Amino acid sequence: MTTLDKHYIDGVWTAGQGGSTFPIMNPATERQIGTVALGTSADVDHAVTAAGRAFASFSRTSKAERLGYLHALQQALADRTEDMAQAISQEMGAPITLSRNAQAGCGPRHTGAFIAALEALEEEYLLPNGDMIRKEPIGVCGLITPWNWPINQIAQKVLPALAVGATCVLKPSEHTPLSAAIFAECVHAAGYPAGVFNLVFGDGAGVGSAMSQHPDIAMMSFTGSTRAGAMVSRDSAESVKRVALELGGKSANLVFADCDLDSCVPASVQRCFLNTGQGCNAPTRMLVERSCYDEVLQLVETAAGKQTVDDPAKEGPHIGPLFDKMQFDRVQKMIQIGLDEGARLLSGGLGRPDGVTTGWFAKPTVFADVTNDMRIAREEIFGPVLSIIPFDTEEDAIRIANDNDYGLAAYVQTGSAERARRVTAQLRAGVVAINGQGAASGSPFGGYKQSGNGREGGTFGLEEYLEVKVMPSIDAMISAGRFTAP
Repeated sequence: MTTLDKHYIDGVWTAGQGGSTFPIMNPATERQIGTVALGTSADVDHAVTAAGRAFASFSRTSKAERLGYLHALQQALADRTEDMAQAISQEMGAPITLSRNAQAGCGPRHTGAFIAALEALEEEYLLPNGDMIRKEPIGVCGLITPWNWPINQIAQKVLPALAVGATCVLKPSEHTPLSAAIFAECVHAAGYPAGVFNLVFGDGAGVGSAMSQHPDIAMMSFTGSTRAGAMVSRDSAESVKRVALELGGKSANLVFADCDLDSCVPASVQRCFLNTGQGCNAPTRMLVERSCYDEVLQLVETAAGKQTVDDPAKEGPHIGPLFDKMQFDRVQKMIQIGLDEGARLLSGGLGRPDGVTTGWFAKPTVFADVTNDMRIAREEIFGPVLSIIPFDTEEDAIRIANDNDYGLAAYVQTGSAERARRVTAQLRAGVVAINGQGAASGSPFGGYKQSGNGREGGTFGLEEYLEVKVMPSIDAMISAGRFTAP
């Protein structure tokens, strides 16, 4: 049993000022593997004070100094990859192969991308009209991250804040504190000054709201549900904070008859089920051209039948459990809704896989003959559930894809480069993958509509944590004799 009874504040692990505890559960065994102390508003005050004090000096560090810290952090994260992978696998159920390569491995990769972005960032430059632009860190940042890709989201928020000279208070999901604690240890090992990075464990109602409402936090960055994102925005409004939100999705995957069906369709099914479908950008709506609909259904049924479900401690390409009973129950409810709505069950269905009696394992499930007004086509299920919708024309496909409250990601499968250009230009989504090729590390990630605002990753991610100051060029004023002394 692991006991996390301290928060990382002002460079040291310190006991909280009250609060309750929360069990850390292994979703594959349904057994408690630890306990985490939940912070309070007093702990938030302590962390914000430390971050504000550190900002006074850290905001004035040179780019070279900040790059040095990032390089040290990248090495620290690489050194702890296996520890991180094991923690994530145990606390949220990601299979160890996925946890090692994608979950934990994204930490060093994102750090490298932010190092490149910071190296290229112009922190001071002239406008064509001769005025000077200075980009300066915004201040103390409040960061709230989810359980499904814990280190990915921590890295996408903490790294850009520290890269530009801002300071931060992180509230990771209370469900995945083990990986967050390792990340804090990596920051400490990298030698960052005390108070630059602070971590307060807690839930949304206690620590999250206290951060959003705190008058000394200059911006909030939140990843999670659209409902919770709206609450962060409301809480932040009183102090007119900057708010960046990365929220839900119901991503459409447009499959045209001219694509390589034999490769694109199985890959699309695997992508939907990745991380047990617990991804905001998962391609959970497959829109299929009617002329190849029957062939695609056969390919999907075969691919879904090959998707194994197994113990996350085992190596391999299988998927693991959903992260807790609440999510399992929600997925079961949505599968039942799909059946009640009249969708045709092509694969999977209700309950656990055959022979499984323990753990929050769900059957990889596919519905065919779905219409876009069904709840399974409109609501984010966050599980291994795929809905297949037929379409007749390219215009029809684009209309269906855009007919949703979300706009995070979209996927296009076509053999025509011209169609790819034409269709992607009309999709209302922040990220579009084409024939299985998505965006690389360092590219912006974020969505339209109720999928949020702002972007994470690379230069766009750095900009979220910067203020813009305009002033006359002092060098030009000196040349013009506007000063009486050097």
